[in-house]
Amino acid sequence: MLRHFSANVCEVKLAEIAAPDFDLAITLNSGQVFHWEKASDGFVGAIGDRPVYIGQRGDVLLTNCEDEKLIRNYFALDHPLTEICASFPDDPAMNAARKFCRGLRIIRQPKWECLATFICSSMKQVAHIRQISRKLRERLGERRTTELPSSIENADGGSAAPRAMIEFGRLRRRRINIEQGTARSTSDRIVLTFPAADRIAQSSEKELRKCALGYRAKNLLGTARLVASGDVDLGKLTALSDVDLRTRLCELPGVGAKVANCVMLFAYERLRAFPIDVWIERVLREKYFPRARKLNAKRLEAFTQKYFGDHGGYAQQYLFHHARTTPIRRTQGKLRSSLHDKGSRVR
Repeated sequence: MLRHFSANVCEVKLAEIAAPDFDLAITLNSGQVFHWEKASDGFVGAIGDRPVYIGQRGDVLLTNCEDEKLIRNYFALDHPLTEICASFPDDPAMNAARKFCRGLRIIRQPKWECLATFICSSMKQVAHIRQISRKLRERLGERRTTELPSSIENADGGSAAPRAMIEFGRLRRRRINIEQGTARSTSDRIVLTFPAADRIAQSSEKELRKCALGYRAKNLLGTARLVASGDVDLGKLTALSDVDLRTRLCELPGVGAKVANCVMLFAYERLRAFPIDVWIERVLREKYFPRARKLNAKRLEAFTQKYFGDHGGYAQQYLFHHARTTPIRRTQGKLRSSLHDKGSRVR
């Protein structure tokens, strides 16, 4: 349903989309995507090449995107979240994460963007991944403009400014309409899209290194050229089984088991995929294997597949976000260097 917020000089149009069992902020800040930014009372970013503003009021999403299907699909509003959470194991660690992350959903990301981003994520923290994503978009992406709503209130109930005024600033043009005690306004915002595979394929390792990629530049360039040439069709990989999809992804430059599982979960909706990075390995060791001395990757993978089941990817994301954003009891000694193996995802 489309609601109209009117004023004398401009009109802000926000579509309302019902979104029960959904927390927009937690979902966007949970380490799945890295380009959304706070803006007005919500967030601004791109879904594919489309600039989008989106906010939340209770169980309703407010967005300037009139394509409701696009929004519902991207944020997986069709996932039966209550049933998914009910399928989680009943243990203290999982119960705490489920309570803390209420409303978190697995986003359906564009395949190339997801693959490229997680190739760039190797051995990087969330803040660094965001910086890399931003630099890639600035250098090689395309600029789009979207209109953001905002509201300025005067505490004493009087007019906050003249009846109408226009402000100009860098990269934006702001129109403000004043009513009694409230200024409704729109602000044009530049949104940068993620560069397509063929655009990155046309660049060079030297140019990509300027985006703070380091050794990852070679891997990203190699994978981009495979995708751009048609040697790898990411769309056709959808038809593969989980085992075959993981194998095929791991053949790409810069993709190990952990990155492959991230791509399977976030781009291919394989909800059993259970990425194990530094944070998750730490959770598993502390909460599920506190006395184990010999615990290798193969044993952890076998355990997670059996214990967390069909919605293991959701369970992993809840455990990850809970661990990363809440204090964790420190174990004796430091994390072993083996946690920082090649391809680890430090989100």
